[in-house]
Amino acid sequence: MGIVQKYLSKISGPLLDRIDIQIEVVPVPFKELADARRSERSENIRDRVIQAREIQTSRYSGLPGVYCNAQIPSKKLQEYCRIDDTGMTLMKNAMERLGLSARTYDRILKVSRTIADLEGSPNIKVEHLAEAINYRSLDKGTWGM
Repeated sequence: MGIVQKYLSKISGPLLDRIDIQIEVVPVPFKELADARRSERSENIRDRVIQAREIQTSRYSGLPGVYCNAQIPSKKLQEYCRIDDTGMTLMKNAMERLGLSARTYDRILKVSRTIADLEGSPNIKVEHLAEAINYRSLDKGTWGM
């Protein structure tokens, strides 16, 4: 067992369940750093985030104390984070393969809703769910490998 896995095994599952996005950051190879291709400008990203937050503020205007997707009460998830049958199959497979908890299921739905908002999509698509599931790196037990 590597050092990272040994350390991570000491972190409790219920604590990890409360972390919405878990991403392992690895060193970027020089070839990618030196790549001359242009990436998305920070100003454009900022504009998308502002627009997504405006969408969320409007969406939850009738819910006191709720201003963004992270604050959606569990009882309201089905109303605001609807997924189609293909999405349900993806979530079912992820839950079973990764042994995810109900709390993690809720968090994946909220992150998926945010990804959809950032893309300006009124619906959560399978690719939004897949991206949110990929942000659960610690649940996969592959860190440091």
